[in-house]
Amino acid sequence: MNLNAIKKAIESLPQDDYGHLRRWFSDRDWEKWDAQMEKDSDSGKLDFLIEEALKEKQAGNLKDL
Repeated sequence: MNLNAIKKAIESLPQDDYGHLRRWFSDRDWEKWDAQMEKDSDSGKLDFLIEEALKEKQAGNLKDL
Protein backbone atom coordinates (compact mmCIF):
# COMPACT_ATOMS: atom_id res chain seq x y z
CA MET A 1 0.00 0.00 0.00
CA ASN A 2 1.46 3.38 -0.95
CA LEU A 3 1.07 6.68 0.86
CA ASN A 4 -1.69 7.98 -1.42
CA ALA A 5 -3.74 4.84 -0.83
CA ILE A 6 -3.24 5.20 2.91
CA LYS A 7 -4.34 8.85 2.78
CA LYS A 8 -7.47 7.94 0.86
CA ALA A 9 -8.25 5.14 3.29
CA ILE A 10 -7.86 7.53 6.22
CA GLU A 11 -10.10 10.12 4.56
CA SER A 12 -12.81 7.50 4.14
CA LEU A 13 -12.81 6.44 7.80
CA PRO A 14 -15.88 7.09 9.92
CA GLN A 15 -15.34 9.95 12.38
CA ASP A 16 -15.05 7.60 15.38
CA ASP A 17 -12.40 5.46 13.69
CA TYR A 18 -10.54 8.58 12.58
CA GLY A 19 -10.45 9.76 16.20
CA HIS A 20 -9.07 6.40 17.34
CA LEU A 21 -6.40 6.57 14.65
CA ARG A 22 -5.38 10.09 15.70
CA ARG A 23 -5.07 8.99 19.33
CA TRP A 24 -3.06 5.94 18.27
CA PHE A 25 -0.64 8.16 16.30
CA SER A 26 -0.36 10.58 19.18
CA ASP A 27 0.29 7.80 21.71
CA ARG A 28 2.87 6.27 19.40
CA ASP A 29 4.66 9.60 18.97
CA TRP A 30 4.75 10.16 22.75
CA GLU A 31 6.10 6.63 23.30
CA LYS A 32 8.91 7.29 20.82
CA TRP A 33 9.61 10.68 22.43
CA ASP A 34 9.72 9.12 25.90
CA ALA A 35 12.08 6.39 24.70
CA GLN A 36 14.40 8.97 23.10
CA MET A 37 14.38 11.14 26.24
CA GLU A 38 15.24 8.11 28.38
CA LYS A 39 18.06 7.14 26.00
CA ASP A 40 19.43 10.69 25.99
CA SER A 41 19.16 10.91 29.78
CA ASP A 42 20.92 7.57 30.29
CA SER A 43 23.72 8.62 27.95
CA GLY A 44 24.29 11.91 29.78
CA LYS A 45 23.15 14.12 26.91
CA LEU A 46 20.75 15.96 29.21
CA ASP A 47 23.13 16.44 32.14
CA PHE A 48 23.68 20.04 31.07
CA LEU A 49 20.03 20.77 31.90
CA ILE A 50 20.46 19.52 35.46
CA GLU A 51 23.64 21.55 35.86
CA GLU A 52 21.93 24.66 34.52
CA ALA A 53 18.95 24.22 36.84
CA LEU A 54 21.23 23.73 39.87
CA LYS A 55 23.18 26.90 39.00
CA GLU A 56 19.96 28.87 38.61
CA LYS A 57 18.67 27.56 41.95
CA GLN A 58 21.93 28.48 43.70
CA ALA A 59 21.66 31.96 42.17
CA GLY A 60 18.16 32.26 43.59
CA ASN A 61 16.48 32.43 40.19
CA LEU A 62 14.19 29.44 40.74
CA LYS A 63 11.23 29.05 43.02
CA ASP A 64 10.36 25.86 44.86
CA LEU A 65 7.22 24.16 43.63
